[in-house]
Amino acid sequence: MKGAKPKVTNVIPMKGNAPKPVPPAPDLMSEGGKKVWDRLAPEMVQRDRLEPHYEDMFAAYCEAVADFIELTSNIAVTGRTYTVETRNGLQQKKTSDWQSRQDALGNMTRLGAMFGMTPVDDARLSAGGQMDLFAEIERKLRGTD
Repeated sequence: MKGAKPKVTNVIPMKGNAPKPVPPAPDLMSEGGKKVWDRLAPEMVQRDRLEPHYEDMFAAYCEAVADFIELTSNIAVTGRTYTVETRNGLQQKKTSDWQSRQDALGNMTRLGAMFGMTPVDDARLSAGGQMDLFAEIERKLRGTD
């Protein structure tokens, strides 16, 4: 018996890979930090790693990257060390830019781990988290794996 086609109300049409909106860089960031944000934020949004409550931490990461880039540029111009005369003779000392760059690199490493910014951290975040300790053994025993 034929009749009217049913009206399905719980079917949601597929949107495909519609681009997700990328939040703008916070106003308080430096110009260098904003450039890093604009370069990296679209990828982080695509990977679902830049939720609104993570934006401040991601801004801190972008500032650390901007500092690293600027300080590396300064070191290229002025060098890593300078020479001072002491009572024991000439000594080589590291510049403040060199130490600041090391601090920026440390910040990048710590904050970047939260967003999967290295291959190891990306694999860790992409793995789906910690799994059940005995799940694999149970699958093997049941023969479902």
